[in-house]
Amino acid sequence: QGQVRLLTEAVAWPQNGRPRRAGVSSFGVSGTNAHLILEAAPHSERPDGENAGGEPGDALDAATVWVVSGRSAAAVAGQAERLLERVEHDAELDAAGVAWSLLRSRSLFEHRAVIVGTDRGELLAGLAGVAAGEPVANAVEGAGGSGRRVAVLFAGQGAQWLGMGRRLYGESVVFAAAFDE
Repeated sequence: QGQVRLLTEAVAWPQNGRPRRAGVSSFGVSGTNAHLILEAAPHSERPDGENAGGEPGDALDAATVWVVSGRSAAAVAGQAERLLERVEHDAELDAAGVAWSLLRSRSLFEHRAVIVGTDRGELLAGLAGVAAGEPVANAVEGAGGSGRRVAVLFAGQGAQWLGMGRRLYGESVVFAAAFDE
């Protein structure tokens, strides 16, 4: 009834006025299956042609997430303030590049703030709120790690996993510490 096809190579994904969706199924040799339906993010544009905050032309292709972390809430605020100052003084900085750098080139500490924005103005406003310790709609702050427990699931049919937990215990200090707790 539908137009479901198994794709074996890249094909164009035309716009037809309806949401674009794709189903992904993964079948593992151990019997583990995963199924997912993906939908393209909606394209949003303000009717007046202006971006929501910021200068014309600085809208992003999609929402961007900036993660700022520190060893304490005060350290997160300080990091947000320094990042805000840096980004405000360099309009050429790419928001996606900043997001990548914050996640891949910096340590992620227990205390974090996550700022989400669809344009430079929203990201800067979120950073300013975090730096000032004020709640803003596009930022979430919190701390992880304390009092949390780790759960590990060994999926599969059994025999092929013999000794897996023992090996993980010997090789992963994080797993061993959580297991010993």
